[in-house]
Amino acid sequence: MDGGSFCIHMGSVLSKVKVPKRLLSSFHFSLIRRSYYDRPFTMLDVGCGNHSAFQTKSFFPKCRYYGIDLSREYGNDENDFKSMSGFYEMDLTKLDFGTIPDAFFDVMVMRHVLEHLSNGDQVLVGLLNKLKVGGHLYIEWPSSRSITFPSRANTLNFFDDPTHCKQFSVAELSKILDGGSFKIIRSGTKNDPKAILLTPVLALRSWTAHGRVQGPILWDLLGFAEFIYAKKE
Repeated sequence: MDGGSFCIHMGSVLSKVKVPKRLLSSFHFSLIRRSYYDRPFTMLDVGCGNHSAFQTKSFFPKCRYYGIDLSREYGNDENDFKSMSGFYEMDLTKLDFGTIPDAFFDVMVMRHVLEHLSNGDQVLVGLLNKLKVGGHLYIEWPSSRSITFPSRANTLNFFDDPTHCKQFSVAELSKILDGGSFKIIRSGTKNDPKAILLTPVLALRSWTAHGRVQGPILWDLLGFAEFIYAKKE
């Protein structure tokens, strides 16, 4: 059996392997669970496309989920909107957040949003007062190292995505949060051990299905993203 046939064969075998749900949970879910366990909480998900509402409610059934996005049509369907307690359709760059209640949310998530905004730092500042005192914030964005990575489908190099327009650093965003009375709980390069463990399985599945390894499969292995998890004091 040659190398290509072996990869196809192994991909077919691995496609039938059931991966435990807890291993598929997102890195930010694990941080939030440590803070809230099975207690109910109210979440604001900034940039809530790609079925994030349904996925979040699957892991946190007691969560009251609110989402923000530029359009209702961005990767959401009927099940997602049924999972939401509220949805805000808005252009974040306009900095008009008056329709979102202040000091209302226990958790705010901003995953891979800031790099798409020319004024992402101002957007972050404008949304900080939406969290309650004692609330938690998770931010994730491409690291500065990502500009050196090879190009891959669905983004591995920062410039693979033409809508990426600004880079940030942990130090820069930490300074903003410090001014907003936040305590940094964890920060740095995102290398989720669960995702790294699954990289060979997901890479072979991707190769079998698409003839290539999709960029996001390698994110944690290579350290594509940086993150901050903080508490409002």
